Amino acid sequence: MSKNSMSVKEIVLMAFYLALFYVLDFIANILPAMPQGGSLGLGTIALLMASYQLGWKKGTIVGLLSVLLQFVSGRMYVLGPVQFLLDYIIPFGIYGIACLFPNYGMFYSGILITNLIRFFSHTLSGVFFYETPWIPSMIYQASYMVPTTIVGLIMVPLLMKYLAKRLEKAI
Repeated sequence: MSKNSMSVKEIVLMAFYLALFYVLDFIANILPAMPQGGSLGLGTIALLMASYQLGWKKGTIVGLLSVLLQFVSGRMYVLGPVQFLLDYIIPFGIYGIACLFPNYGMFYSGILITNLIRFFSHTLSGVFFYETPWIPSMIYQASYMVPTTIVGLIMVPLLMKYLAKRLEKAI
């Protein structure tokens, strides 16, 4: 097997995290969404776990493939290529690099940093494509990104501690 190829185990874990993203995203979309898009991002838990367990390259692949799942599920609104980049590619692909930032005990700084990057990407989209002024766009994005970040900061370290190691042994 070449240095750049993926093992069957890695592919299975990537598929698992994509399936988990889909299920968590589906559950989150049962909750009321914001009028111009955006909702509690439960699916990001799976993307962050993929980064921490599989590394930044495979984690980024999982994040980018999650955009494809959002497309096929019909939960995507696209105005053009730059808006697509700002609302989907950057915000979900960025979760792959969470593992590159240090952990401090049960505080995973990568969760906070990647959610901040996603927040600013959505804010830019709000300003330039939805013609919302900066402060209202930031307030709008914060209304769902702050809860998403808090859920991630709590759930991901707990799940990584208890679930990821067991999952790796099971496969």
